[in-house]
Amino acid sequence: MKKSFTTTLENFHTNLWHFHIPVPEDIALSFIEGNNKRILCQLNELTPYPAALMKSKEYWFILINKTLRSQLKIEEGEKLTVNIEKDHSEYGHEMPEELQVLLDQDELGSELFYALTKGKQRSLVYLVAKVKNPNSRLNKSLAIIEHLKDVKGQLDYKLLNEKIKYYNNLGNVK
Repeated sequence: MKKSFTTTLENFHTNLWHFHIPVPEDIALSFIEGNNKRILCQLNELTPYPAALMKSKEYWFILINKTLRSQLKIEEGEKLTVNIEKDHSEYGHEMPEELQVLLDQDELGSELFYALTKGKQRSLVYLVAKVKNPNSRLNKSLAIIEHLKDVKGQLDYKLLNEKIKYYNNLGNVK
């Protein structure tokens, strides 16, 4: 099921949330399944991207980052066409082969990864999926699995970033 509507770019003008697009309540509610609010969102003619429906005190909305605003060449108050459909993927991104192979081979790493919340799993999958180079994806995947084992599944992004830097530098040593 895909739904289309026209809305305007709005700004909350707060420290937490900024640019967003309001979503009519009947449309938002038709995509929510329990706690799952994940959707694929297409703005004007851009490529659809994974997003989440969020609720303020007044209405449902989708956050719009600076990159998307630049691609759309849109300012606050301007209209845009929105197409949304339910995101049925497990993580909102395709699972990178490098990470999946490591999870398949490392029983403890796999157990710790799947014990994380869906949101944390999604974040880690995205960290790997956004990398273009296969060797870098492998290094990042190794770092994630080793980090989870080091911290016994208690994800610490600061320590994870240090581990990723360490694994990235292994490939640069001559």
